[in-house]
Amino acid sequence: MGFYQLKKEQKIPASLAMVWDFISSPANLKKITPDYMGFDITSEGLPDKMYEGMIISYRVSPLLGIKTTWVTEITHIEDQHFFVDEQRVGPYGITNISFVQFRVEP
Repeated sequence: MGFYQLKKEQKIPASLAMVWDFISSPANLKKITPDYMGFDITSEGLPDKMYEGMIISYRVSPLLGIKTTWVTEITHIEDQHFFVDEQRVGPYGITNISFVQFRVEP
């Protein structure tokens, strides 16, 4: 089994508070996911802000337009610094962990 790691960096001309407010809302997940993923949130009644232990379910089509279930858990959050979501069910092998970090550059 291979180990794969993808690192991306993006600079956003906005305050950390504004970016965190947007990204920490589960309702905005579809807005930040590429259209080719065919991403739809299937969880109902999601709160305005994510929290540790939150389970979110989706339907995605990452390959050839084939829809599959994807379930993630938000496992760690440090307000305005980072969050971690871990795949519980989905198309990305045994374990898929996303570490999303935020920082202000001088």
